[in-house]
Amino acid sequence: MTAFPAASILAADVDAPRWVRTPDELAELVRSLAGAPAVAIDTESDGFYHYFEKICLVQAADPSGRVALVDPLAVRDLSPLAPLLADPATLKVMHSAENDIATLKRDFKFEFAALFDTHVAARLCGRTEMGLEKLYERELGIRHLKALQRCDWSRRPLSPAQEHYAAEDVRHLIALRDRLRSELRDLGRESWAAEECEELRSTPPALPREPADFLKAKGASELSPRELAVLRELLSLRDSWARKADLPPFMVAHDEALVTVATRRPRDAQALARVPRLPARLKERRAGDVLAAVRRGEAVPDAELPRRVRGPRLRMSREASARVDRLKAWRAGEAATSGLDPGVLLPQRLIERIALDAPGDAAALAAVPGIRRWRAEAFGPQLLAAVLSARGAATP
Repeated sequence: MTAFPAASILAADVDAPRWVRTPDELAELVRSLAGAPAVAIDTESDGFYHYFEKICLVQAADPSGRVALVDPLAVRDLSPLAPLLADPATLKVMHSAENDIATLKRDFKFEFAALFDTHVAARLCGRTEMGLEKLYERELGIRHLKALQRCDWSRRPLSPAQEHYAAEDVRHLIALRDRLRSELRDLGRESWAAEECEELRSTPPALPREPADFLKAKGASELSPRELAVLRELLSLRDSWARKADLPPFMVAHDEALVTVATRRPRDAQALARVPRLPARLKERRAGDVLAAVRRGEAVPDAELPRRVRGPRLRMSREASARVDRLKAWRAGEAATSGLDPGVLLPQRLIERIALDAPGDAAALAAVPGIRRWRAEAFGPQLLAAVLSARGAATP
């Protein structure tokens, strides 16, 4: 069987994406892609418009740039795609794939093999702008505006502009992969990208939306325990409304507005009306509920007030601090030489971990959690030298 027979669902006008809305059309798509050396994959979800986020569109493109738009709202069982995504002989080309993989695993239990992430590749090629729009324009001379990225993809029918946007997200991904892979080979970094993409395959499934952690709300770090108790009640109320209306919580009220309510603790509707950025419906029709939540927070006994539990602060010895300084100095020089972003070359968390562990040889360095094989192999001697050179510097 050829990979893309003339009768394939992908074999029509290259510029016109084909919809897959029935089990038969999905089966035909899978047959068309069987044996393909590479398939570009992307998804669109509705998390900006619904409490219970779901994948609303799966885009697939073959190496010729022919696109199919799979509609999970019409054909609920996407399990026929599972063998393709798990096939190590077919490379799945994606851009910034972590969220797509997590949601595909959550919604459809898919597993992945043979992955190439163009965002990862661009970072390892030293690109500073890694959005798909910029990469298409720079690498392929193609303009692709991302203005429709946050549309409500659960609405049907999609507009022609949405269809075009969704198709263009995947149409040129394989060509982009070819361009970046060639550069990775020239730089000797193809194995680096392969290792990073292999790690991406193990991305865990996304979790269903859960009530917001009041301690992590924007601005909550400045609140007193009593104000935190009020904020906890307000966020719980917001979550119940959001669930009932199937809206993301931020569309009910932003964190900052509720933090202000928790700080001011208004006594009546007039005071509540003066809270900035609080939606009018909460100041008017819902004012009683909001004020009742404030009173519940104020009624929490002192002994039961929420308090921040501070984790143990990372305390470094003088020697470890010296190692941090030497590792940072090495990173700055190597980043300038290699063209890699310092955070890609050696993230701060790895600098601190290496400084604390103080590996004395290649085996110990390779055992540092998260170091990756490519860093240990490409830069191991320099990293060990930086660790060793800090010994004298730490002497008072």
